[in-house]
Amino acid sequence: MSGSTPRGPIRSKALVLYEGVLTAHRSCGIALAEAFDRPPAAYQSLRRGGITGQGTCGAVVAGQLLLGEFLGDPDPTGKVTPALRAAMTRYLARVEAELDRGTSPDLVCNNLTGQHGDFTGPARHAFCTALVGQVAQIVDDTLREHGVAHTATPVTLADGRRFDPTLDLEPAPKAS
Repeated sequence: MSGSTPRGPIRSKALVLYEGVLTAHRSCGIALAEAFDRPPAAYQSLRRGGITGQGTCGAVVAGQLLLGEFLGDPDPTGKVTPALRAAMTRYLARVEAELDRGTSPDLVCNNLTGQHGDFTGPARHAFCTALVGQVAQIVDDTLREHGVAHTATPVTLADGRRFDPTLDLEPAPKAS
């Protein structure tokens, strides 16, 4: 990784949603969709690199879809907007330069996750949690560069508390 990615509210929300400690665990794509308040149904297919592990990392693809949702032409017959083209170019350049791939030669899910042992193990989960946070921040930064400032909305935690990432970048400890 070429540098430290700042931790903004969208990134914090995505981390809470994916990590699965304070809320029920979401897949990478769903955590990102929900971090940006998008309907998550279509993002289900991104889990584990297109279900099979043989596809591109679901978090990276989710980032592309989010850019399309926010910057694309709402007309399904419309052309690619200049903003979407520029944002996608910027996003992919940042993913290539900044995303922590470990020793993986590419962004294929099995190659990214295989270096961390069992897919259900804690090392792989920690790796993917960090990766989801990185993607969330890159998408948020890219949208802001193109005039779209999405405000992170609160999350209801499993114990009923509310986490508002715009007020605190970390959920408060549970009161005794």
